[in-house]
This record gives sequence, structure tokens and C-alpha cells, in this order.
Amino acid sequence: MRTAAFLLAGLGCTLAAPLWAREVIDASAPVDLAVTIYRDPDRDLEDELDAEDPQGLAMISETRRVTLPRGESTVRFEGVAEGMIGVSAIVTGLPGGTIEKNRNTQLLSPAALVDGTLGNRVTITRMNPATGRQVSESAVVRTRADGGLVLQTAQGLEAVQCSGLPETLTYNRIPAGLSAQPVFSVDTRSDEGGTFDVTLTYLAWGFDWQADYVGRMTEKQSGEEFEMGLFSWLTLVNDNGQSFDNARLQIIAGKLNVESDYEGLADPPVAEGLYLTCYPLGSTSDGEEPEMFVPPPPMAPPPMMAMDAREVVVTGARLRTGAVREEAVSVVTAEEEDLGDLKLFRVPGRVDVSAKGMKQVAFLNRQAVKARLLYETQCDPYALIDPEIDEPDAANLLLVTKNEDRKGLGIALPQGQMTLFEPTSRGAQLAAQTSLRDYARGQDVELALGTSAQVFGTCGNYTRNRRSSNLAKWSPMRAVLTNANPHPVTLRLQLGWGGEYEIRLPRMKPVLKNGWQTVEVIVPANTTQTYEWKAREATRE
Repeated sequence: MRTAAFLLAGLGCTLAAPLWAREVIDASAPVDLAVTIYRDPDRDLEDELDAEDPQGLAMISETRRVTLPRGESTVRFEGVAEGMIGVSAIVTGLPGGTIEKNRNTQLLSPAALVDGTLGNRVTITRMNPATGRQVSESAVVRTRADGGLVLQTAQGLEAVQCSGLPETLTYNRIPAGLSAQPVFSVDTRSDEGGTFDVTLTYLAWGFDWQADYVGRMTEKQSGEEFEMGLFSWLTLVNDNGQSFDNARLQIIAGKLNVESDYEGLADPPVAEGLYLTCYPLGSTSDGEEPEMFVPPPPMAPPPMMAMDAREVVVTGARLRTGAVREEAVSVVTAEEEDLGDLKLFRVPGRVDVSAKGMKQVAFLNRQAVKARLLYETQCDPYALIDPEIDEPDAANLLLVTKNEDRKGLGIALPQGQMTLFEPTSRGAQLAAQTSLRDYARGQDVELALGTSAQVFGTCGNYTRNRRSSNLAKWSPMRAVLTNANPHPVTLRLQLGWGGEYEIRLPRMKPVLKNGWQTVEVIVPANTTQTYEWKAREATRE
């Protein structure tokens, strides 16, 4: 007979597995797995991935093999995710369909063993203090595991573990309904019986993912296109205690509209420890507080086996503190599909989604993305300026490209963080860190890199007498732009919000960009340029 030992706080519990009733059928371990991870819909673009408490979902599809007898039976799926949302579960492939679905609420544990054996016999083994020998005897469990454990032996009722001596309980069977892993079961019926491949599909809580990008710029002239390398990782988090090995992995990009309280619906089964409280030894008549026997604490787990330790796996590259280095990285660009207004990415190959783990998978590797640097400054038609007095504002710096094949991209880019490196005489150096929102194919990509220390602008309503204008009539505007770089730069002037102002600019026609009427100008190296135009309100009375 196979036995398993449980030892907690000095109390050893040995048990043997019973034979299940014939009508209860255990499905095999999964023969095929697919995991689709949905990002936390409430996590903002700038928020970090919470590996300790992920708030995303996964759809898990497990194919298992079952052998059914004739008539009605119960099929058990052991090892489902502890964050399983039971109401979402669907089982296909059973010849008689599903009659009823159930999910266990308690896991095999020292406390569950005691509760499940209430009124039944166990064997208690302890040391005889007079002889030092181990002595075993039969006993009946008379209390639940809610503070103190009382057994009835030949000597009468005794409180376990209150003598200060080691005591071990041996259980002859596992109480019905207990399992070491979460279990989902269904009742079904088969007229003929036989062996079938069935698929269990369900949503589970406690997953999340994010994309991280590394960009490496080449030598460039501002305003001109240059090539850059773009590399991306997918970081996956599984906070469940179950692993999903050799799984087909898919991720969903975009914000999923979640109305249900999935976290509440995914209430995980409980594995309760056994914590015993003993009666005080001694007397309080002498005015002193009696001593309590306190069992020794459980042994600490080995350093590499700590219960809350998370597995961190890096696939295809090595991550180092302060820098990211790609080494022998294979191009594993995911296959992109539409899922309504969301995007589904199928990661090539098979992936282990480990329990309590964080994993990184190489997702995108493009070596010739065409991009350019663009400066930007904003004009307020109502702002009165005097370039001789007013301090200029630092221009914003943007990295811009287009998400299309001819620019070296042409794949939907999930939101994430980007780290940008720029070449120098001493090697690549960190240039900027920025956020990347979801970009679909064909969209203009504009990433804010911060403000410039070399390009400045003063822009607004310019009148020599400094009088305010209500812009009911054409009013003079002026921009004074300074470029301290040793090379020319391209600067985008935002002249006024679209639909609010009419713009009259010599030899240039404004275009609408991100809601603003804009023009792009070239500012030569080490110079200051002045541009003038007129503006008035578009909705005049």
C-alpha cells in the first residue's frame, strides 16, 4: 500500500490512498495544452507588471483522455488552475454530454485529514518516556482541527501534542473528496462506454503579460531617416500553483471589457495547516502565569525551495542589470490574427508556463526599422510673447516611424515600455526610456523621448505694443526657433487646434496631426530662425 507522510510543527501524519469507487473516473494528465493570456485591463500604460498579484486572465484548454464505463459516472480533472473560474468551464468530447459540474473547495492538507477522519480510527505513534521506545496504538478522532486535537484511546480522551513529546498520526485512507491538486469534475453518462479524448476549456485568474522593447539607433542625421534595431520580449506571469508545460501560447493585445468580478468567482480551494493549541500546564493559584507548551516551529525550506520563490526563466537571451544584451536570439515573430477589435498573437513553438513563475519569450526581432528624430514645439495663439524678454521653451523630442512593411515593421505592436540606446564613441549608451501604446498596422508611430537640451522655441501672439488680441481679426504670430546642434534638425510647429483657428502661413500649408494644425520646418545647425504667420478664430460672431 502506498503511503505519504505529512509533518507539520512536530506532528507527523502518515496516510495511504484508498481505492476510488468504480463510477468515479480520473481523466489522464493533459495530452495537449493551450494557454491564452489576457492583459490586466485596468493596468495603465505606465504601470509596472505586478508579479506578486497579477490581475489578468487566461483561457486554458486541456485535452485529456478518459475511459468511461457504461452508465453514469463522474469524471475528475485533477490539476486544474487554482484560479479557475468554474462557471466558465466547458467540457467537449463526452458522448453523453455533461449532466452536472462541480469544483472541489478543499485540498488535501493536515487539517483536512483530521476533519475528514472525524469519528474514525487512526494510529498514533509516540515515545514512551520511561523506556524511550516508540509505541503505536489505535485511537478515534473526536474533534475537528480548529484549535486542539483530541483522540480517544484505551486510556481515555487525550489532547495530541500537549505532552512535549513527538507524536505521529497514521491515516489508513484519504477522506473522500480530498486531492493534493485542485479538481474539477463533471457527471456524465455513456451508453456504450469506451475511451475518449475530451477537452476542458475554462478561464482562470492570476495571469498577466506585457511587452518590453529595446531599440538600438545607428549613426544618423536628425530629420533624415536612419535604421534602428528593434527587439521585443514578452514577459508572462502565472501566479497559480500549477504549471502548464509544453503549451501552445497565445496572447491577446488590446483592452478587454470585463464586467464580471472574475477575481471573486475564482475563489481558490483551501489547503489548511494544522495548528494545535494545548491546555496550560501548571496552576494560576500562585499568581504566576502558567507556561504553555509551544511546539517548535517548522523547519525553514531550503533557500532555493522557498514557498513564495518565483521561477524566472529567460528564453533566447540573457538579461543583465542596467543593460539588455541579445545573444544568439532567434527570430520568433508571433503570428498575428484579428479577434474582434483585439489582436491575437500565436507564439511559435511550445512554452512552459510555470507555476508561480515569470517567463520571458523573445517576440520580435527587426534589424532594419527606418525611423527619424523629430522636434516639436507648441504655439498658443492667445499667448503674448516677446522673444527679447521671454525665456524659450525646450522643444520635445520624438522618435517617429510608420508601422508598415517598407519601414521594416508591418506587425501590430502591443503596448509596453521601450529602452532606447544610441551609438557613441564609447559604445551604445542609454538615450531614453518611453512608453509604447498599442499600434495597429499602418499607423504612424510617435514615441516621446523627453525634452531637448539643444533645440528651443518661443511661439505665440506677437504684437509690438504687447496688447492682447481677441483674434476676431487676423493677428500676427511669431515663432523664434534655436538649434544648437552641429547639424540641422526638423521641427514640427503646432500652430493651433484644428477647427478653432484659421491659419495663414506664407508658402506652407498646415496639415492636421493629432488634432493640431502643424507644419514641419528645417532649422539649420547652430542658428536661430524666425517664422511669422497670421491666425484668427475660426468661429467668429
